[in-house]
Amino acid sequence: MGTEAHAIELSAELDAKREALLATLGAMPGVAVAFSGGIDSTVVAKAAHLALGARAVAVTADSPSVARTELRDARELAKLIGIRHVVVRTDEFRNPDYTKNDGSRCYHCKTELYTTVESLLPELEVSLIASGANLDDLGDYRPGLLAAAEHSVRHPLQEAGFTKADVRALAQFWGLPTWDKPAAPCLSSRMAPGVAVTPERTRRVEEAEAVLRSLGLRECRVRYHEGDLARVEVPVSELPTFAADPVRGELARALHGLGFKFVTIDLDGFRSGNLNELVPIELKLRYRRDEPTQAPAADEL
Repeated sequence: MGTEAHAIELSAELDAKREALLATLGAMPGVAVAFSGGIDSTVVAKAAHLALGARAVAVTADSPSVARTELRDARELAKLIGIRHVVVRTDEFRNPDYTKNDGSRCYHCKTELYTTVESLLPELEVSLIASGANLDDLGDYRPGLLAAAEHSVRHPLQEAGFTKADVRALAQFWGLPTWDKPAAPCLSSRMAPGVAVTPERTRRVEEAEAVLRSLGLRECRVRYHEGDLARVEVPVSELPTFAADPVRGELARALHGLGFKFVTIDLDGFRSGNLNELVPIELKLRYRRDEPTQAPAADEL
């Protein structure tokens, strides 16, 4: 799940942000944290549990886009934190606007997630949804943030001024085992825009990345391009190993065995989120959210 977290001291600035995060959550009447088990949502879940106790619940989506290891880790982390945890099935694969993967997929995914969680709020006995978005997310193409705005989702990390580095430092301070966990976006994010998302393809990517991790990698991606082409991304320092035998041959055989017709290694190395470069500019403009992130007014809650 991650390496052991050693106790650290927080700077005065980060300690103030921690207090602001707890105060932001503590002022909520109750919250459902959209909890993937990634580092950001884990810190929000921990803070929500500290601030609200039983009035906080972590909600994890389960669908073919979620790797089984990520679902397992989410269960273990929720248990470690002590927060109430609910796993819900989402049906984004039934939405043709999602599966066609034209570059707006994340918007439709988050719409499905937040709509599902909203329907459960009375049963969960909470009234708000919170995400794990931090300030660094504002600098990338994130159509899911528009879906969040449409569902009045709060972003406590943004409201308290947290960058990704701040999140990792606080996670280490709190002894969370995922404090240095690499980002693990959903499996559907591996499909290049224009390549339809299917359960078979997400399963193929999941198994291909498991092969890479079995070869000793922590950070890696298998991008799925047209023609059943796998574009393998590994850290630049690992390129000589993965481009040479015996690893090259072992990797090629394994991925061909999973159904990939072509297997390539990207000479630029691992680059998180680089498929966003293929999203048409008109879509980026359509799903851009320009208004600043802030807490909704009281009459909007």
